[in-house]
Amino acid sequence: MREEFLITRQGRQYVLFAGLLDEAHARGLRSIETELLQIPEEANGMTAIVRARVEMEDGRTFSGLGDANPQNVGRSIAPHLIRMAETRAKARALRDAVNVGATALEELTDGEESPPVEEARSRRPRPVEDAPSEEGPEARRRGGRVRKSQLELLRTLAVEARGENGVERLERHIGKPLSELTREEAEAWIDRLTLAGGRE
Repeated sequence: MREEFLITRQGRQYVLFAGLLDEAHARGLRSIETELLQIPEEANGMTAIVRARVEMEDGRTFSGLGDANPQNVGRSIAPHLIRMAETRAKARALRDAVNVGATALEELTDGEESPPVEEARSRRPRPVEDAPSEEGPEARRRGGRVRKSQLELLRTLAVEARGENGVERLERHIGKPLSELTREEAEAWIDRLTLAGGRE
């Protein structure tokens, strides 16, 4: 698992869903299928349940269940319970498929969303493989252009917090594309989204 997909929160290590998917593709992912087992309604506490099935090129299959309800997701995700249950189910199936024991960040419940400030700063990925980009004098003065790993994390946090159009909404809020952020700006937004549970 590449380092940029590993996150530390409150002393525990988690993996990003994007990292599980990346690793599964590298190991021969053939397909992912999902099935909605329970539609959220008042009678079941507004709990969505989804089953995911992952098939690898060698024929091995793995399955996982994901659930989501207003009690185990952040407020901004509550309108998207089925989507979150599906993401959690796929994450659990993919973890088995690629033999990753760390919980996926997307599986965290609302009460686990906001780490202390020092943990938020330490959780930022610092991959050694990020290639330097061509940067102008202004970008260099402000810490260089945003790293690929920072972009991945920002996009994940935006979707986790704001739904399927989270990236576009965040870019409108910031006033420019995420790819145009400096490293310093990206770090500041990662901290803001993490500490606020994405509710900027």
